[in-house]
Amino acid sequence: MAFVQFTRVSLAFADRDILKEVGLNLASGSRAGLAGANGSGKSTLMKVIAGKLAPDSGERAVQKGCRISYLPQSGIVHRGRTLREEAETAYAEITVMLGEMETIGKTLEDAKADDSRTAALLAEYHRREEAVELSGYYNRDQSIAVVLTGLGFSTGDLDRGAEEFSGGWQMRIALAKVLLEAPDILLLDEPTNYLDIEARSWLEQWLRSFTGGYLLVSHDRYFLDVTVNEVYELFQGQLKRYAGNYTAYEQVRQTELDSLLKRYAAQQEEIAKAEDLIRRFRYKATKAAMVQERIKKLEKMERIEIPESLKRINITFPKPPHSGRIALTLGGVGKRYGSLPILSGLDLTLEAGEKLVVVGRNGAGKTTLLRIIAGADRDFTGTVTYGTGIQPGYFSQDAAETMTGSRQVLEYLEAEAPTELIPRVRDMLGAFLFRGDDVYKPISVLSGGEKSRLALLRMLLKPMNLLILDEPTNHLDLQSKDILLSTLTQYTGTIIFVSHDRAFMEALSTKTLELAAREPGTPATARLFYGDYGYYLDRAEREATGETAVSNSNPTEEAVETSAAARSSLPKTILIKASEQREMSKQRQTLIRRLEREEGDILAALEALEAEKAALETELARPDVYSNGEKAKAVKARLDGITAELEGKSREWETKAAELERVLPER
Repeated sequence: MAFVQFTRVSLAFADRDILKEVGLNLASGSRAGLAGANGSGKSTLMKVIAGKLAPDSGERAVQKGCRISYLPQSGIVHRGRTLREEAETAYAEITVMLGEMETIGKTLEDAKADDSRTAALLAEYHRREEAVELSGYYNRDQSIAVVLTGLGFSTGDLDRGAEEFSGGWQMRIALAKVLLEAPDILLLDEPTNYLDIEARSWLEQWLRSFTGGYLLVSHDRYFLDVTVNEVYELFQGQLKRYAGNYTAYEQVRQTELDSLLKRYAAQQEEIAKAEDLIRRFRYKATKAAMVQERIKKLEKMERIEIPESLKRINITFPKPPHSGRIALTLGGVGKRYGSLPILSGLDLTLEAGEKLVVVGRNGAGKTTLLRIIAGADRDFTGTVTYGTGIQPGYFSQDAAETMTGSRQVLEYLEAEAPTELIPRVRDMLGAFLFRGDDVYKPISVLSGGEKSRLALLRMLLKPMNLLILDEPTNHLDLQSKDILLSTLTQYTGTIIFVSHDRAFMEALSTKTLELAAREPGTPATARLFYGDYGYYLDRAEREATGETAVSNSNPTEEAVETSAAARSSLPKTILIKASEQREMSKQRQTLIRRLEREEGDILAALEALEAEKAALETELARPDVYSNGEKAKAVKARLDGITAELEGKSREWETKAAELERVLPER
C-alpha cells in the first residue's frame, strides 16, 4: 500500500513555529481534510508533504514508487500549448517510461538468449509495460475529455491556446492535470475556489471513486462533509486527528474550544491576581519572599494562548432603510452578446425582505442578470423597476479591479464607514481576515482576494435595502463565511445573490431562480421556486427521476410563457408566476403546521424541564437536604440529569426553529 508518513516533523519561519513535532499518515484509501485558521500553516504543511519544502527536523517517509501530486491554491499559468496538449502533459511520466521501454527493447534485440542480463531486462520491460497499462495511457483521450468536461470546459475549448484562459480557468487546467496523473496520494489546496456548483459536484463524485488517498484544504463545508472521513487540524503548530466528516469535527472541536476558552479565562484571572499582589507588595521587605515566589510562578506558568481566529466576532451593519412592499420588478428582460442570446423575456417580481439565489450552469447568464439588475449593464431590452424607497448595493466578482491608491486599509474603511460604526471598524476588518498589522497595508499592495474582501465590507457598511451579491464568499475562510452568513440572515432587506457554496446557498436563500439554456446558442429559460436551494435541488432531483412537476409541484410554481417572450422570435422564457399567486401551497402550509406543532411540543417540554430544575434547586437549598450528604447527592444527580436534558432539548429547539425559519416567507 502506497503511503507518506511524518514522524516528529518541525518547521519554523524566523521565531514562529509553523509545525511542532507533528505526525501524519496518508495512505491509499485515505479521505482526509486539513483544517485550521487562516495563516496557521496549512499550505506550508501541504508543501512539506509534497516534498516541495524541507522540514527543519523530523522524518518524512515515502514508500518507494509512491507518486504524490500537489495542487497549490493559485499562481499557475499555462502557455505555449493547446488545452488538449497541456492536459496530456499529465502523462509525462508515462511518456518517459515508454522511451525507457524502447531503449530496453533495442538492448534485448542485441542480447543473446543465454545472456545473463536478458531475464533481468525482460522483467524490467514487463514491469514498465504493466505500469503503462494501469495508467490508462492508451485511453488518455477519453480520460482527458471526461475530466475537462467535468470541470466545465467545452469540446470547443480543447484546441484553444492554454494562455487564452483566465486565472480561474488556469487553476481548473492545473486541477485537471493532477487528477489525470492518477497519483497514489493527492494533495489539493483549495480545489473548489474557482469551481462552480456543477464542477464541484463532479469533483465530489470523482473523489468518491478515486482509489488513492487524498488530503484536502477547502473553505466549502458541504464539499468537505461529503468527501472526507477524517480531519487533521493544525492549531498553534500542533496537528491533531479527528475521526468523522467535517461537521463531526466541528462539533467535537467546539466542545474542546469552549473548554480552552474557560481555562484561558481562569488563567487570565489567576495572572491578574498574581500581578496585582506583586504590584501591591513589591517594595515591602516583609513580603519580599512571597512576591519572589509569585514572580517565579508566573515565569514558569505555561501560558494558554488564544489565536485571533478564536476570538468571537459579532458584527452588525447599518439598518436597511424602509421601503415599499415590492422591492424589484423585471419586465420582459432580454440580453444578447452580439448574435448570442443570453436572456429573453424574463419577468420577475420580488417582495421586500426576500432572499433570492440565482442558479444555473456557467454561461447561463447569472452574472449578466445581476449586472442588469444593479444597473451596471444598460444594454438590454425590457425594464428593471426598483420599488419605492429601494437603495441598492452591488458587489461584483471584479470589484477588486476598481480599488487603487496608497491609503491604508483601516484609513480607507474608516473614511467610508458611517460615524456610529467607526469604533467597530477594526472588528469588522478582523471578521474579513484583515488581522493585526494587515489593517495598515496600503491598498496598492493588496492581493486580488484581499481587495475583493475589502470591497465587500465597504459595500456592507452603507445603509441599503437591496443587496446584489455576485460570489460574496469566494475569498473568505469558513469562520468569515459564518460571520457573513449570520449577518445576512439577520438582515431585513432584500438580497439577490449568486454563490457556488452550497451550504451558504441553502442557509441564506428563501427563493430560487433557475436559469438554464436548453441548448447552446439559445437564451436561458427561467423558473422561480418558492423555497430555498435545498428545496430546489429536491425538486430538480424528483423531476430528473421522472416524477412530473404537476404531481409534486407547488401550485404557485406554474410555468407560464411571458408575454415578452411570446412576442419574440427567440425561444420563449419560462417563468413560474410570482406576482399573481401569493398564497403558499397546501404542501408548504402542511409542512409549516407540522413544524410549528413540533416546535410547540419542544417548548412545552422545555418549560416542564425548567420548572423541574427550579424545584430541584429549591430542594437542594433546604437545610435538611444540603446538610445530609446522601440526600444532597441524590438531588444533585437528578439536577445534573435535568440540566443535560435541558441542553439537549434546547439544541433540538434551535434546530427545529431554524428549519421553520427557512420555510416561512416572513417571521
